[in-house]
Amino acid sequence: MKRTTVAAVSAALAATLHAQTPIDDVPALRAVTVSTPRGAATSFDMPASVDLVDRQQLRDGKLQVNLSESMGGVPGLQVQNRQNYAQDLQISIRGFGARSTFGLRGVRLYVDGIPATLPDGQGQSSNIDIGSADRVEVLRGPFSALYGNSSGGVIQVFTEDGEAPPRLGFSVAGGSFGSTRLGARASGASGGIDYLLSASRFRTDGYREHSAATRDIVNGKLGVQLDDDSRLTLVANSVRIDAQDPLGLTLAQRDADPRAAPLANQYDTRKTVDQTQVGLLYERRIDADQDLRLMLYGGDRRTTQFQSIPPSAQASALSAGGVIDLQRRYAGFDARYTLRTALAGRPFTVSTGLVYDTLHEQRRGYENFLGTGAAQQLGVRGGLRRDERNEVGNVDPYVQTRWDFADRWTLEAGLRHSTVRFDSDDRYLRGINGDDSGDARYRKALPAAALRFAATPSLNLYVAAGRGFETPTLNELSYRPGNVGGLNFALQPSVNRSIELGAKARVADGLLTGAVFQTRTDDEIVTGTNSGGRATFQNAGRTRREGFELGWLHETPSHWRTQLAYTWLDARYSDGFCSPAPCALGNAIAADNRIPGIAKQSFFASFGYAPAEGWRAGAELRALGRIEANDANTASAEGYALLALQAGYVQRWDKWEFNAFARVDNVTDRRTVGSVIVNEGNARYYEPAPGRSWTVGAGAAYRF
Repeated sequence: MKRTTVAAVSAALAATLHAQTPIDDVPALRAVTVSTPRGAATSFDMPASVDLVDRQQLRDGKLQVNLSESMGGVPGLQVQNRQNYAQDLQISIRGFGARSTFGLRGVRLYVDGIPATLPDGQGQSSNIDIGSADRVEVLRGPFSALYGNSSGGVIQVFTEDGEAPPRLGFSVAGGSFGSTRLGARASGASGGIDYLLSASRFRTDGYREHSAATRDIVNGKLGVQLDDDSRLTLVANSVRIDAQDPLGLTLAQRDADPRAAPLANQYDTRKTVDQTQVGLLYERRIDADQDLRLMLYGGDRRTTQFQSIPPSAQASALSAGGVIDLQRRYAGFDARYTLRTALAGRPFTVSTGLVYDTLHEQRRGYENFLGTGAAQQLGVRGGLRRDERNEVGNVDPYVQTRWDFADRWTLEAGLRHSTVRFDSDDRYLRGINGDDSGDARYRKALPAAALRFAATPSLNLYVAAGRGFETPTLNELSYRPGNVGGLNFALQPSVNRSIELGAKARVADGLLTGAVFQTRTDDEIVTGTNSGGRATFQNAGRTRREGFELGWLHETPSHWRTQLAYTWLDARYSDGFCSPAPCALGNAIAADNRIPGIAKQSFFASFGYAPAEGWRAGAELRALGRIEANDANTASAEGYALLALQAGYVQRWDKWEFNAFARVDNVTDRRTVGSVIVNEGNARYYEPAPGRSWTVGAGAAYRF
C-alpha cells in the first residue's frame, strides 16, 4: 500500500462517517472511560485507537480461563490460543508480538496498574483472573509508545471494586477434553472500605496428548478511602501453574493426527510456574486542579521448564542443558503528578512522572537426562550446565499534555525517555566454558503527538504519530547462535515510527470506528534459530506494517447487541537478510516476504440477546486469514472461519441470583491450526486447535 493509498482510504473513511453522522440529535450512548498516562479519559474523545471489553463480554457464556475467549471484537488484536498452558497465549497488536515462542513480547500488559510485562519486555497473561475482572482496555497505535519499551500495543486489565451490600458467589464450568473450572468470590463495601477476593481452579486433560494442565489463581483487592481527597488501594495476586507441553507438529504429523505429541511424550516436556505479587496505589486530589498518584509493586516468579533437547546436543561443554530453572524477583514504582491549568486562555492539562522497574534473575540450566545407553532416563533433571545472575532495570521519566487550543480542536503530545540496562554475571566456569558475563544499555526518546478535530458532536477525526522501541528480552539474549555460551549482546533493539489517521462516529445508536495506519521499523528483531523449545534471535533490517481497522458496536434498549471488527494488515520485510545469519546456501530471505505469525485479514461478528433476566442467546463468527510460519514463506497455516453458538438463563429471586449457560465452539467441526511456532528449526510449526467442543456452566450469588 502506497502512502497515497493510505491517505485516500483515510479520506474516504472520514467522508463516509461524516455523511452518515447527524449533526443534531446525537444518540445517547453509554460513556466509556479508559486509563491513560495523564489519567482517565473518554475513549470517544481520545485521538487513538482504543477499545474496552467489559465484564459482561468477558464472562457471559464463557469458560473464563483465557483472554482469547472474549477479545475477538477488538480490531487489530490477534489472540491465538496455543492449546498449550506451558507457553501461554500468543498475542499480537498490529503485528507486534507475533514472533513470540512463549508468553508476550512487543505488547505491554498491565493488571491493576502493575506491569505484567517485565522491564526487558517479556510478559505473561497467566495471572489474569477473568472471574473478577471489571474490564480490559486495548490501546493501539503511536500513543502506545508512551508506555515505554516493547509497547507496540498496550493491554490493561482491571479488577472490579467491591460494592455494597456484601456478596458471596460460586461458579462451576466444564467442557470438552476434561476441562473444569471452579470459582468463588466475596466482595462488599462498608464505610470507606471496599474489598474483593476471588479464587479459581482450572484443570484440563488438554485437546492434544501431553497437554494436561492445572492452574490456581487467587486475586484480591482492598480499597480504603482515607479522606474526601485520598484513596489507598492494595492488590495482591498469586498463580500456580503445572502444565505439560505438547510442542509443535510437522505438516505430516498434523495431517496424520493433530492430537499427537510424540516428541513431548519422549522427553516429558513440561513447565511449572509459581508467582506472587502485591501492589499499592495511592491517589490524592491536592485541589481542584492538581492530582498525585503513586504506585509501588513487587513480586516473585519461579519457573522450571523441561525441554526436548537431545542429550547429543548437550555434549558440547558450551551447552546450557535441557532444563531451565528461573527465579525472578521484580519490583518498581510509578509516580505521577497532574496539573489542570490554562495556556493562552484555553484549557491545558499536563501530567509528568517517573517510572522505575527492576528485575533480578537467577538462571540455571541442567541436563534433561540421567545415565547413558539403554539405562538413560529422559525428562529428568541432571547435571548443572549454566549458572547466571542477571539484572534488568529501566528508568523512564515522561510527560504528557493536552491542550484544547480552539473550539473543536485538541492537541495531545507526550515524551518518554526510556533507559533499559542489562547486566549478566556468569558463575558457571568450566574449562572452555569461560566467563560470559557482560552488560548492555539502551536509551531512546519516545515522542508522540496527536491532533483531534470534533467535526460534529458525534464525529471525531484525528491524526497521530509517534516513535517506539523494543529491546531484546532476557530470554532472547540468553542464547547465542552456534551453541555458544553467554548472552547475545550483539542483538540490538528495534526502533519503529508509526502514523495513524482515524475517525470515531456515533451512528444510528451505535459506535463506528476506523483507522488507517503505517509502521516502519529499523533493526527488526526476528527468530534466528528455534529448535527443541530453545530459540536464538537476530536483527533483520527494515520492516513495514500497514493496514486499516473497522469496528462497529450497536446496543439497543431492548437488549440486542451487534459487534463487528475487521482488520487488514500487510506486514512485510523491506530488506532481505539471511536466517540464520551469516549467509549460506539456501538461507536467504527475500525482501517483501511476509512477516510470519501475522494474518493479513481477520474478521469478527457477534449478534446476541442479553436481557438482565431471563433467557439469553448469541452467535459468533471468527475468521482469520492464512499465517506464514517461517521467514522464507515456504510453510503456512491455512485461514479459517469458525462459528460458535451459546444460550443462557439468568434469574434473580430476592437476594439470590442464578445463572447457567451452554456453548458450542467450532460448530462445523473444522480442522484448524490454533497458532504457529515461528521458524521452528525442525519444521514443527503447527499447534493444532480443537474441532467441535462444548462448554456448560452455572453460578449462584447471594447478597447479604
